[in-house]
Amino acid sequence: MLTAHVERRRRLMARLDRPALIAAGAPQPRNYPANTQPFRASSHFLYLVGRPLPGCFLLLADGEATLYREPPPPDDALWHGPQPDAAELGEALGLKLAPLDALRLPPDTMSLPAMDAATVARQSRLLGRALTPGRIDPTDLPLADAMIALRLRHDAAAVAELRAAAEATVAAHRAARAALRPGIAEYAVWAEMQAEFTRRGMGAAYAPIVTRRGEVLHERGLHRTLEAGDLILIDVGAETAGGWAADVTRTWPVGGPLSPTQAELHRVVRDAQAAAIAAVKPGVRYRDVHLTAAVSLAAGLVELGILRGDPHELVADDVHALFFPHGIGHLIGLDVHDMEDLGDRAGYGPGFTRSARFGLGYLRLDRVLEPGMAVTIEPGFYQVPAILDDPARDPGDRLDRATLAKFADVRGIRIEDDVLVTADGADVLTEALARV
Repeated sequence: MLTAHVERRRRLMARLDRPALIAAGAPQPRNYPANTQPFRASSHFLYLVGRPLPGCFLLLADGEATLYREPPPPDDALWHGPQPDAAELGEALGLKLAPLDALRLPPDTMSLPAMDAATVARQSRLLGRALTPGRIDPTDLPLADAMIALRLRHDAAAVAELRAAAEATVAAHRAARAALRPGIAEYAVWAEMQAEFTRRGMGAAYAPIVTRRGEVLHERGLHRTLEAGDLILIDVGAETAGGWAADVTRTWPVGGPLSPTQAELHRVVRDAQAAAIAAVKPGVRYRDVHLTAAVSLAAGLVELGILRGDPHELVADDVHALFFPHGIGHLIGLDVHDMEDLGDRAGYGPGFTRSARFGLGYLRLDRVLEPGMAVTIEPGFYQVPAILDDPARDPGDRLDRATLAKFADVRGIRIEDDVLVTADGADVLTEALARV
């Protein structure tokens, strides 16, 4: 991995004509300064350095990479044990080390804002201009674009990390499925998954979604008890020690097989995912992958009698979005929504802008696919009262509400896999995990 990080730094500097400062970020207090949340370094920093080093700054200037860090306090070894000295750390990382108080920046230095306020404030002081988390200053756009260009297509070291995260995630979902039974709590299912991550030296890439309320897209509660006949939606992914993510969702029955109505809708979602994955290949616009899944889903709902009309027309009018309101997926890499800190500049390709349509407005990614990109494919079906009961979205007789009522035992179904774009198609990194 050292060679990979050295090469990434070289490739980034080759794209820049000005110095660049990359911040690792700082630990955040949980409830008092000495009790911090687990530290997770900036993904841009991890991409270039490969190790989470709190409070450090990487300067790329004049073809050379230098890591600036504060020396540890005198009693640090007492609490944290012996740490490598500057020479040892520099050799391990393949770059120069210098004390943070020696950092002086040329006036034209670019940077990307960290996510924590303390680090952004320090960046701003070093640069002599104000940065804002989540906002790219126009001065820094060349750095953002160079980073996007590198991180969009994964190198061999990154792909190996993504495969490791996928393997751990598949094992965790299998453990969850084995634990499913009436009377078990959602948090107990999550505990089985955490154990699989821990035994591999990994953690979770994002807050787990383990819920019988599948219609709540980002449900964070884990306190409910599962009952026979429930569908449990599990959206959980591993993060490797190096920070690389997986993102997988399965929806399974509790206490027996799928009911006939659950089975019908589960098949509709599986078919939509299969159609979308088959559409993934170089040169294809990701929005078209989304629309492929949407048309497949609409056709399945017409077949079941829930919707009426031509599937293509239903999608053009966003009727399908009553049940599938979100996008088909997103980039995945060091961030579970990779580079989303850079906003639509990362997610949307040149000439593409976010749509105002209900059926397209939540699409996180709209680029022409290229080999080396990694994306998720995650269609779903959800019965969300706030959408279905909204008079402004009433599709009239194109929705058969009497037929829909027969599917009341389906609150939400999502099926998600991680897909690597190859030279001639797609490699589903999480294919080993059963979908039904």
